[in-house]
Amino acid sequence: MLKNKDILDEKDKRLRLVSKDVTFPLSKEDKKTINLMVEYLTNSQIERLAEKYNLRPGMGMAAIQLGIPKRYLTIVHEVSEEEFDTYIICNPKIISNSIEKIYVETGEGCLSVNREVEGIVPRYARVTVEGYDLDGNIIRIRAREELAIAFQHEIDHLNGVLFTDYIDPKNPYKDEDLYRPI
Repeated sequence: MLKNKDILDEKDKRLRLVSKDVTFPLSKEDKKTINLMVEYLTNSQIERLAEKYNLRPGMGMAAIQLGIPKRYLTIVHEVSEEEFDTYIICNPKIISNSIEKIYVETGEGCLSVNREVEGIVPRYARVTVEGYDLDGNIIRIRAREELAIAFQHEIDHLNGVLFTDYIDPKNPYKDEDLYRPI
């Protein structure tokens, strides 16, 4: 089981690496890592398990957050109480996006950023992501709102970008009236 200490902190230089495409078939090690990521994300969103295992709540994780510079990510999106849609995508690319931009009103968070961060992160309201499943089959995912933000956040990780990079330190709420809060 993954623990909080297994997730790289924002001070770790490896988080700034641009991850490399994976090749298929995936290694047993990569498949095991993906399963651990999904388990952590699922358990971290179920309050009693998060408390029991001392997990920080999160809905997405990129391999680089575990120090693995490979282009795969997992998102576990709670659709209703303790019911989740799980997304696993290798070599993801955003192939289209909305013009409309949104931001998380309460502020974006990250398992690698162990502090409160004030400010807005403009994101596309809708994205279409293309990549590959665990078996190397091409997949396409249309995401909107919270799920779209999660995909953009995790794909940024694969490119060495943290959400804090988008926030103007001198004016953290700059241009907030241009975007819709969610």
